Amino acid sequence: MIAAARAAGRALARDFGEVENLQVSKKGPADFVSNADHRAEEIIYTQLSKARPGYGFVMEESGIVEGTDKSNKFIVDPLDGTLNFLHGQPHYAVSIALEREGKLLTGVVYDVAKNEIFWAETGRGAWLEQRKLRVATRTRLNEAVIATGTPWHGKSEAAHTGFARELLAMTPACAGIRRYGSAALDLAWVAAGRFDGFWERDLKPWDIAAGIVLVREAGGAVQEIDGGDVMSTGSVLASNADLQPLIEKQLRHAASFGKQS
Repeated sequence: MIAAARAAGRALARDFGEVENLQVSKKGPADFVSNADHRAEEIIYTQLSKARPGYGFVMEESGIVEGTDKSNKFIVDPLDGTLNFLHGQPHYAVSIALEREGKLLTGVVYDVAKNEIFWAETGRGAWLEQRKLRVATRTRLNEAVIATGTPWHGKSEAAHTGFARELLAMTPACAGIRRYGSAALDLAWVAAGRFDGFWERDLKPWDIAAGIVLVREAGGAVQEIDGGDVMSTGSVLASNADLQPLIEKQLRHAASFGKQS
């Protein structure tokens, strides 16, 4: 999985070098970036299919590919942070997870621009290359830096309004809010202690699968914001065990804003 992520990352890095030139063209770089996304996914699919014949795939671009081995499937996001990539911003990642018997087993997140490989396997811990990772140990929300993601263009007015309420509840309660545009890296940075927590709603399985393994193996806690199944809804809250109920309380407080109005 690490080898496949690096190979896809090399292709993305080459394409990223062309994005700045495309910014000044009348057509813009959108089609080019879409092609880069598909090329990276094809590299991952080809390498992992050879390494693990019969495994299934769930991929952002190509969808579901059924395998003969029904116990194992890879969950692949070849380019997490597409909007950053599109605008020439060097903060994007390759994300690959392995699910076995319906449970997340392994995760790899490759920060291409910084050449950082985050990886984790259930029972073996979380790592940045060869350095073991642990979530941050802060217990006070007012000392914590929390990451999030905003609803994108095209989401419903209710989604944008709901996020605005959550931001209104969280901003005065914590030391700072960050929005960097890659959920996979947000979760990896929670695992590395760079962020104290992360929440976002309505993500896709390929956005969060690898990051969930990283956070859990780094000693953190991951839950669905409203208590459901996080892989089904994509609404994720990740932090250390001390901060998690404090963040959850603020998000619940945000929900009450609508009832009061």
